[in-house]
Amino acid sequence: MTTLGIVGAGHIGSTVARLAVDAGIDVVIANSRGPETLADVVADLGPHARAATAEEAATEGDLVVLTVPLKALRDLPVEAFDGQVVLDTGNYYPQRDGRIDALDDGSTTASELTAHTLPGARVVKVFNNIFFEHLAALARPQAPAGSEERSVLAIAGDDEAAKDAATALLDRIGYDALDAGPLAEGWRFQPDTPAYGLPYDGSPDGQWSGATAKRVGADELRAALAAATRD
Repeated sequence: MTTLGIVGAGHIGSTVARLAVDAGIDVVIANSRGPETLADVVADLGPHARAATAEEAATEGDLVVLTVPLKALRDLPVEAFDGQVVLDTGNYYPQRDGRIDALDDGSTTASELTAHTLPGARVVKVFNNIFFEHLAALARPQAPAGSEERSVLAIAGDDEAAKDAATALLDRIGYDALDAGPLAEGWRFQPDTPAYGLPYDGSPDGQWSGATAKRVGADELRAALAAATRD
């Protein structure tokens, strides 16, 4: 891949943009307020990044990172995502998104909701269970895949080729991937599960920062996914 589209320029979106640019990938980044509001972000990222509309970011990326609140899904240019591999970082936070009955009763998951909203996209859940400063600190793009230096991120999706594309991007920015199964299994690394955030934090007091980032290997993350329970 040569170009990564990013829809959402918050902490995760900006961090992924930085990792991608550092890996030699061009970035087209958008937010809900318009390209002109991203001048400082793209200036910091450098010449491999440019600001765009959400539609441009969705159509011009070889892959697209979608990192917006669930409540903002209804505002997306849905058709622009058709045919794209969409890396969904979203989580359900009722205090932010409002109550969503289908998520509250467990009949679907956050990324399945994204896939339903973007029916033409091939959705892979990733980047949702790691603090953005840990994500920046743990990237090891120079280390070989499977090495003791690399940390592992969980992915889930219903399209094997899309998961292969997500794995390739993770490898390029310095992470290994652990396949957690279909999108329906994405609940195993959503908020309030053992795999959500905590494995990557080595702080003694729960005060997360880049300095507290802790490497997570496949066995540790696999155990955390297996320990998840649903109420």
